[in-house]
Amino acid sequence: MTQPSVTGNVTCLGCGCACDDIEVVVAGDRIVDARNACQRGRQWFGDGQVPSAIRVDGADAGLEQAVSSAATRLCEAARPLVYLAPGLSCEAQREAVAVADLLRARLDSITSDTALTGMLASQEHGSASATLGELRNRADVILFWGIDLEARYPRFASRYAPGPVGVYVPDGRRSRTVIAMDIGQATATVDSDVRVAIEPADELATLTTLEACVRSRDASNNFASLAERLRNTARELATALLAGRYTALVYDAEPDDRSARTSARFEALASLAQALNDRTRCAAFALRAGGNRSGADSVLVAQTGYPCATDFARGYPRYVPHAGTALDALRDRNVDAVLVVGEPTGIPGNLAASLSNVRTVVIGPHASTAAWGAHGIVIDTGVDGIHASGTALRTDEVPLPLRATLSGQRSTAETIRAVTSNVRRTLQNAHASSPVALGL
Repeated sequence: MTQPSVTGNVTCLGCGCACDDIEVVVAGDRIVDARNACQRGRQWFGDGQVPSAIRVDGADAGLEQAVSSAATRLCEAARPLVYLAPGLSCEAQREAVAVADLLRARLDSITSDTALTGMLASQEHGSASATLGELRNRADVILFWGIDLEARYPRFASRYAPGPVGVYVPDGRRSRTVIAMDIGQATATVDSDVRVAIEPADELATLTTLEACVRSRDASNNFASLAERLRNTARELATALLAGRYTALVYDAEPDDRSARTSARFEALASLAQALNDRTRCAAFALRAGGNRSGADSVLVAQTGYPCATDFARGYPRYVPHAGTALDALRDRNVDAVLVVGEPTGIPGNLAASLSNVRTVVIGPHASTAAWGAHGIVIDTGVDGIHASGTALRTDEVPLPLRATLSGQRSTAETIRAVTSNVRRTLQNAHASSPVALGL
């Protein structure tokens, strides 16, 4: 009987924390254990088994045929869209960007439907951030703003803060002041020294007042028009935040349906972090979900200059975040073919519903499970970080290696690279046979 193999220092993409201390145990070509992983991480690893179907219009096909058909359909489209779903290495994301550039297509990712508001706030107001290692080693006052750590980022508290011992917080949790802000049902699920509860309707007012208190040297008499309760809450929070040598604001950049909340909070949180930096050291940490979403943003910025909602129609990238996202284009019927790269099950429901009305090419893990891809072209691939190596970015944009623990599945990056080669060849042939190229 073959002894189980153990691969150490494996990176988990179950959430944006991208824990890189996982030990994956493989026996009989299956993952039987993921040591150190939380429940979310264990779910992401599973047993490592994924489908390997290749279909063209519902019929089984070979890889070469599917790749050629995908390239032909994308080249025939007048207005194609390339969409980056979660679950991709940075290498696969770069290949997808190359395809979009060749096709002069729209290019977008899941960011536009989940974290665009917070990203625009950072672009407009700036962002005072840091690595999670700095948070762990320096932050002595931490404000968790309505974030569900237990469900969304289970190991954050034990790996980064408030639990671990740090260089400048030698007693770990006892060296830190932890403030938990509950906004309606959006509770901050963390052990805290101070817990404050407000209604969702008061969230923006509380943030605005808190920023004013931080900026003012004497805010005791300056807010007569505000409710006494909000004024007192903001004043107490400001005092606690300013008492820190290194203050951290931790909040969720992803949608949270636990209570209706204003999207304007992202601008207010960015402004608050900057205001705190005028009086003490402060960093804001916007946590992202799993599947290397931060990696997609960084790859798009590196390749196009913009993190999402990019259009190559004019031969160069244009940023159209307010009216040119994938969902906008599909709703306006400005797309006649879509290449989805990545894990289709991670696509938001509203976008998935819109994809059912357009020709699709789906390449990625579990591609064959997408109902809206049944009548298009689907190519199942392995999971980056399980079947293929590469690079991913943690939520703080620190790059981490992805280590393959299972073999045998085709990689997404290689498959997209093959599509890119076919697209380039098809376009070159079309150009060579055009009347202009022939001198007619």
